[in-house]
Amino acid sequence: MNQPTHTSERMKEKVQLILSTNYFSSILMICLAPLCYFLLDIKEIIPQTFIIYGVLNIINTFFFYRHRKLIYTYLITSCIGIICAAIVTLYSGGINSPFTFVLALIVFAGYISTKNYGRFHLYLILLFILFIYFHDSLDFNFQNKVPEYSRDSLSLIGILFSVYILGGIFGKILLTNYNNLYISKREIEKKSKENEILLKEIHHRVKNNLQTISSLLNIQARNTNNDETKRILTNSHNRVLSMAIVHEMLYAREDLSRIEYKEYVTQLGKFLIESLNKEDKKIELNIAISNIKFNIETSIPLGLLISEFITNSIKHAFLNKNSGKIGINIEKVDPEFFQLTLTDNGI
Repeated sequence: MNQPTHTSERMKEKVQLILSTNYFSSILMICLAPLCYFLLDIKEIIPQTFIIYGVLNIINTFFFYRHRKLIYTYLITSCIGIICAAIVTLYSGGINSPFTFVLALIVFAGYISTKNYGRFHLYLILLFILFIYFHDSLDFNFQNKVPEYSRDSLSLIGILFSVYILGGIFGKILLTNYNNLYISKREIEKKSKENEILLKEIHHRVKNNLQTISSLLNIQARNTNNDETKRILTNSHNRVLSMAIVHEMLYAREDLSRIEYKEYVTQLGKFLIESLNKEDKKIELNIAISNIKFNIETSIPLGLLISEFITNSIKHAFLNKNSGKIGINIEKVDPEFFQLTLTDNGI
């Protein structure tokens, strides 16, 4: 039930991130264009590229409100950003251009969107940086359009732009997302603890109810003179109690889904021997079960089967003997199956 809500929240966060970045970067680029042209005396390519980027990106952002396809908006923004950043980088100093930081921001934005987009942008930008570095040897000549006396100022602008985008937009949104995740984690842990307490209480109440039923059956068995009725009531009493032991063990442990089965069989066998061995015969219970845990769906029917076997062995296997051995072995024979072996040395 919570999955659609989580998906919707993640989509809202992505929309907010992309639109915020688009608006800020577009307006800033449009403002930088006249600054570069009139104050830094950069007359060619770079100011025009800033204006083209800003206008196209704003148009792209406005179109999002019509088609509501975030993927289209993101892909167009990425293409515009990569192309314009590449042009400005090539014509503002190449590998020494401050706008190489903007290329890194594009990779970062890709990874914020999805892992695959981030990886694609990473490899694309790496190839482009290698191209910038080796472009002279490849007979490509891109003249630096920034006057020498304006290069430090342009570097300052490029660095300030990159730092603000990284910290003021990406960092702020990532911090908000982290805080939301932390709050969600705390709420989930709280609910999990509440559910665990509730489940323990359920196991405790089921155990108490089963013990009450078992006691009533035991009282009825003691008060009847009919041997067959007494036998049926006693067997039913033992079966109910074998189920109660499962719930008691689940209530007493941290793991509410599985129980240590060797401990359960040991406790069950000890109870059955004490309650059914009226002649005080020396009956030894040999349990060979490794570190195996079963869930409640397996534990109860398997426990009933083992209870039936132990009950029958105590009643019928050692009629003319003063002692006996009952063996219970569970081993994993392959990844999907366990093998149960029940034995006694009686008649």
